Amino acid sequence: MEGDGSDSLVTIKNIERELICPACKELFTHPLILPCQHSICHKCVKELLLTHDDSFNDVGSDNSNQSSPRLRLPSPSMDKIDRISRPGWKRGSLTPRTTTFPCPGCEHDVDLGERGISGLFRNFTLETIVERYRQAARAATAIMCDLCKPPPQESTKSCMDCSASYCNECFKIYHPWGTVKAQHEYVGPTTNFRPKILMCPEHETERINMYCELCRRPVCHLCKLGGNHSNHRVTTMSSAYKTLKEKLSKDIDYLIGKESQVKSQISELNLLMKETECNGERAKEEAVTHFEKLFEILEERKSSVLKAIDASKKLRLDKFQTQVEEYQGLLENNGLVGYAQEVLKETDQSCFVQTAKQLHLRIQKATESLKSFRPAAQTSFEDYVVNTSKQTELLGELSFFSSGIDVPEINEEQSKVYNNVLINWYHPEKDKADSYVLEYRKINRDEEMLSWNEIEVCGTSKVISDLESNCNYAFRVRAYKGSICSPCSRELILHTPPAPVFSFLFDEKCGYNNEHLLLNLKRDRVESRAGFNLLLAADRIQVGYYTSLDYIIGDVGITKGKHFWAFRVEPYSYLVKAGVASSDKLQEWLRSPRDAVSPRYEQDSGHDSGSEDACFDSSQPFTLVTIGMKKFFIPKSATSANEPENRVLPMPTSIGIFLDYDKGRVAFYDMDHMKCLYERQVDCSHTMYPAFALMGSGGVQLEEPITAKYLEYQEHM
Repeated sequence: MEGDGSDSLVTIKNIERELICPACKELFTHPLILPCQHSICHKCVKELLLTHDDSFNDVGSDNSNQSSPRLRLPSPSMDKIDRISRPGWKRGSLTPRTTTFPCPGCEHDVDLGERGISGLFRNFTLETIVERYRQAARAATAIMCDLCKPPPQESTKSCMDCSASYCNECFKIYHPWGTVKAQHEYVGPTTNFRPKILMCPEHETERINMYCELCRRPVCHLCKLGGNHSNHRVTTMSSAYKTLKEKLSKDIDYLIGKESQVKSQISELNLLMKETECNGERAKEEAVTHFEKLFEILEERKSSVLKAIDASKKLRLDKFQTQVEEYQGLLENNGLVGYAQEVLKETDQSCFVQTAKQLHLRIQKATESLKSFRPAAQTSFEDYVVNTSKQTELLGELSFFSSGIDVPEINEEQSKVYNNVLINWYHPEKDKADSYVLEYRKINRDEEMLSWNEIEVCGTSKVISDLESNCNYAFRVRAYKGSICSPCSRELILHTPPAPVFSFLFDEKCGYNNEHLLLNLKRDRVESRAGFNLLLAADRIQVGYYTSLDYIIGDVGITKGKHFWAFRVEPYSYLVKAGVASSDKLQEWLRSPRDAVSPRYEQDSGHDSGSEDACFDSSQPFTLVTIGMKKFFIPKSATSANEPENRVLPMPTSIGIFLDYDKGRVAFYDMDHMKCLYERQVDCSHTMYPAFALMGSGGVQLEEPITAKYLEYQEHM
């Protein structure tokens, strides 16, 4: 028996790698099964949702870099964690607005749906194995009785119905003969209590009795009758248990039967590791040799260049020094002038004339030099500036011999930046590349060269998050085939938005006119149907009639910080106004009925750009710009030219709005180039809302956040 116990201890300790949570890197604690079939701790799921939601929609005034959830997760408040567990969270509450996050095991996005964490199964089998591992690890550590008065006695059994451990005396007291508790199921001492019957998370009063083959998860009969699995193929739990157990047993038996082959392959891998170690060191030595040759060439050229500069400098300084000495000779009692003064003292005419003729020529030359002063040499060394741009570019592309691997090219049209950055590339020799390495780095305003960040990618696209706001980033990619890599692609420069992306949807209640506006189910797109009711009431239209704008606003308000959001206006749109408005101004706009035949016209309504032109300098509680007929109209201002040709721009593909609530500034951006088109003050004394208005045919689509949209299941039954 002791030998069996020792073998069991060794076996359970050898599987520790399978019992580690991929998020917190610790032993699983109450593991949950994600839709991708990977398991993760209950607390880690909550923290991942909170972390992902904060990075997606940061309501603070500044964007902050958050550490990756795959390393060490932050510890949010327990109050916030508790709220996320409750199903049916509402928009605008303190709970996260997203139930999607990347699985730490496979890095694919998983969507928990409306029920969130409540819809996930606990992995009781894994939990039991972890508990056995903990007991094997602590060996002699006893489990104490939960009901004993201090000091507690060592427990002898645990009740699975009471979820408690008892010593012999306490068990008799709390489970007396002849009572219902005497029929409770008890086992040896344990801290792992699992329910006897697995209940459905969707229908909490129903037992799990079927298995959905499509979703690969247990379900109840209500799930099959009218739930999410009504059209899915299901089988009985006993049949699924038998089938899966047979498959698993068969595969395990096969692996056990191949134990000698596995050991042989392990030995071969160990030899390959040693060979790799030797070859790696040899490759490093060769690389060092090549770089030392480059260093020698650079040092030689450096020495030659510096000698040429020193020689030129010495020659120029000598010329300047000679010129200085000549000019010093022009001073009284010095040099040439002093000598001439002494010659003037000569009284013998013959001797004087003999000397004065040559002296006079020198004096005349010095006089002319004084009148037209010209330095003897140039101070600039422009001709000695070393041009290393070409060499720098070549050195930047210095890489291993590509062995025929083509350079991947970044697809600028499919790459974009919003809340995250999506980089997409194509490769002519895609089938020949095993993987890619995407590199990116921040570009400082002083063009300081920062180090590259590297991400290994298996596909041809990657979403990058946690980038700083209002910064330029450079991206490039290279392909790998085994240990050989291609040169880097041409760099792509993208500018991140000026503030964290603000998440909202269109509000279908406040001011929404369903007779004129059509809102899709996702509430991220609205179209104007104005015109039909107008035709029906055409006989009532009189001279001076003005069609009203139909307003729609965001379902979340802003009370502090910096925020940015983007949208697209359909090219066929006649008139769309977009911007921000305060809560009190919205009440004023929306207080009147939206009757299509009402001859209502308000300057503040934004009609005909009245809202922007009413006052140049005063800060108003709203700002709307006009977009339509494939044009973007810049409002009039006191400082800029107000001619129509200077105020009308081509309509950008995507338009961004930046609101700095604390400073009371709003700006409109061309998203294609992240360029500010128009900026002005706005009164932010009340809650501010994203606001839109449409007239005639038109459509507005909110920009979709950049996430990894598709979850691919690699395994099949």
